[in-house]
Amino acid sequence: MTANLAGKRPSTTVVLAMSADGKIADVRRDRARFSSGSDRTHLEKQVSQADGVLFGAGTLRAYGTTLSVSNPELLTLRLQCGKSPQPVQIVCSSLGDLDPEWRFFRQPVPRWLLTTEAGARRWEGRAEFERVLVVEATREGFNWIAAFAQFWELGLQNLAVLGGGELVASLFAVDLIDELWLTVCPMILGGATAPTPVEGSGFLPDLAPRLELLSVHTIEQEVFLHYRRQRDPVNL
Repeated sequence: MTANLAGKRPSTTVVLAMSADGKIADVRRDRARFSSGSDRTHLEKQVSQADGVLFGAGTLRAYGTTLSVSNPELLTLRLQCGKSPQPVQIVCSSLGDLDPEWRFFRQPVPRWLLTTEAGARRWEGRAEFERVLVVEATREGFNWIAAFAQFWELGLQNLAVLGGGELVASLFAVDLIDELWLTVCPMILGGATAPTPVEGSGFLPDLAPRLELLSVHTIEQEVFLHYRRQRDPVNL
């Protein structure tokens, strides 16, 4: 992950696996089961490099857990860099409607909740989250500029964004995505309603975010693509 050059906010890297036709889950929006052990190793490496991991309530609802760092070498590298053993796991939910019985709440990881005032009231006096961060919500979603300012003030310099597609779209819409890692898996899922890496209302071609391909490599039948967001020099 590269250092952020745009100001007082964390840099962001989206990390997702998708089918060959660009789906991150099937039409049931169930947890993705099509990536390999190599992709999981790749995902854990990206997570290990982050100060925080950002994901939506729908992603947590599908899996019930999050990916923690378990590889001893990656844990050692984090400690050598002065980081905590695990990155902060940040759930985004405007209503805070999360089930405290999910296994996520028993995992040995630091947990934060990004929500609205209404969502924060659900968790008053509870210990499941170390921090509950409150930001204003609009029709387009959270006030992400304000949220990222809070992340930076709390010491998060880089974030891994693990989905879902609505979250990624909302961050692209306010130009808060810096890099993407996309693993292309050898499977066709299809389905007009199956989720994709970037959902939302979409971008017209003239306004579409542009990417620079940094690297491409294959492991067995999977292709790992690494992109960087292209920006005009005046916006860096």
